[in-house]
Amino acid sequence: MRHVGALTLALGLALGLVACKGDPVKCDQGCRNFATLVYWKTADAEIAAAPADQRDALRKHHLGKFESMLASGIDTCVSQCKSAGNTETIDCLIEAKTGDQALACTK
Repeated sequence: MRHVGALTLALGLALGLVACKGDPVKCDQGCRNFATLVYWKTADAEIAAAPADQRDALRKHHLGKFESMLASGIDTCVSQCKSAGNTETIDCLIEAKTGDQALACTK
């Protein structure tokens, strides 16, 4: 699915912009919230558009993809976040409630 690659790229770009210098807990929260909101924004739309009898299987498929993507990228995100110095952005990412809000934090 191409949105997985796009999310990974977006998360990578956001990493250079987020900050949480010296605070791995806040960095982890911000990285996880960003990845979750942005990934599921696209995945939920795809699931909703699928025929009703295929939605459960599609949701399970996306859950597996998301967990794999998160596991492979969270350490890098947290590391880059800790090295940056923009606490305003990480606070924005933690407070975001939608994928659009999370993406807006990185602009």
